[in-house]
Amino acid sequence: MASRRAASRLTQGLRVRNAFNSLNSRRNFATPISYGTTNTETTTLSNGLTIATEHSPWAQTSTVGVWIDAGSRAENDKTNGTAHFLEHLAFKGTEKRTQQQLELEIENMGGHLNAYTSRENTVYYAKSLNSDVGATVDILADILQNSKLDSTAIERERDVILREQEEVDKQLEEVVFDHLHATAFQGQALGRTILGPRENILSIQRDDLQSYIKTNYTADRMVLVGAGGVPHQQLVELAEKNFGNIPAASSQAPAAKQTPDFVGSEVRMRDDTMPTAHIAIAVEGVGWNDPDYFPALVTQAIVGNWDRAMGHSPYLGSKLSTFVHKNNLANSFMSFSTSYSDTGLWGIYLVTDKPTRVDDLVHFTLREWSRLSQVVTQAEVERAKAQLKASILLSLDGTTAVAEDIGRQIVTTGRRLTPGEVERAVSAVTEQDVMNFAQKKLWDRDVAISAVGRIEGLLDYNRVRNDMSRNVS
Repeated sequence: MASRRAASRLTQGLRVRNAFNSLNSRRNFATPISYGTTNTETTTLSNGLTIATEHSPWAQTSTVGVWIDAGSRAENDKTNGTAHFLEHLAFKGTEKRTQQQLELEIENMGGHLNAYTSRENTVYYAKSLNSDVGATVDILADILQNSKLDSTAIERERDVILREQEEVDKQLEEVVFDHLHATAFQGQALGRTILGPRENILSIQRDDLQSYIKTNYTADRMVLVGAGGVPHQQLVELAEKNFGNIPAASSQAPAAKQTPDFVGSEVRMRDDTMPTAHIAIAVEGVGWNDPDYFPALVTQAIVGNWDRAMGHSPYLGSKLSTFVHKNNLANSFMSFSTSYSDTGLWGIYLVTDKPTRVDDLVHFTLREWSRLSQVVTQAEVERAKAQLKASILLSLDGTTAVAEDIGRQIVTTGRRLTPGEVERAVSAVTEQDVMNFAQKKLWDRDVAISAVGRIEGLLDYNRVRNDMSRNVS
């Protein structure tokens, strides 16, 4: 099953210019718009399980899933990798169904069953025809409450996960971002990888998996989500029938989360045999509930994204893209604003095949960050807001995407912002809000750096850190 790597980077790739121009020709995003009569309904059972739905009467299919407030962050050094390991075993048979019966049942209804693990959530979901929602809820409840965790399956999945780890290690972006978390939140839960270290994958036992379930798979930490043709009351009734016996809380309930400490630091893996340098630079970002959440996204969109291979024009509205293109400093860059429940990472990911220009690339990138603390134009803020709104709205295309949005928001913040509320929140961001965010989070702040490849041209940490407070004339 798929593992959601570097979750929450939903807003990094704002490559939606053409789509937005098409949308903008039909409606004005500067004023609130109508999203129809759909809304998110919620009900909480006596055991603490929350049911949340967005019913679309015209939809012929539904996505139903369980969002659990537990991922790799709920582990410790010894058990790191357990949440992801458990996700792999969820579809390997239960007390009621063998693996073959489970797969055949889903195949016969033409459904789709999947799961993923992130640093803060574990998710199991299914998409099916409306007539099969009852069966999919029964299957989800079965795999969450009755997985056999057979010793043979455990041993078989060790090799599967190790192969997955080998594949992930070949994806440089994933490697760089894992190292970025490890150095920014070193010695803390958010700094660990989702898959866990090799030695843990080889040593995790059935008792570890059962302990994780007992501690974290409790009703008060679960949200059952439905999006599409399933009515709210139907899903509530199915939840009472299938999830009503899940305990409200565990006697081994984990301690309350402590906000992680961001550590100004770096990790470098120099390899001169590689053709490119891959560098991520980040400051401490914002959590999902932070008042600066939307200003952070707009500021990120102002910095923007650029990729030479995509044939992007140097005049994208992003000052950094224009400068980088004109001076041939990079192959690509991607700004990001990654949020967690109580903290985040805000930064940029740079790729270049110009090893002698790495210092210039980093210097002028951070110079652009400094500019945001001092002067921001109305035009670039409006452009960033337009792209951000289009990206968010376009990402909600389909019942699975809507279910994902509902589940993530409710399990993390306790409520869901409707698309209309999000649109209005983005519209309300001003130039001063952007500068205030930059002054608070960027100006003269410590950075975390993760660099891989031909990085001999990357100056020492203190030299890079000094670029975080440069006056821009």
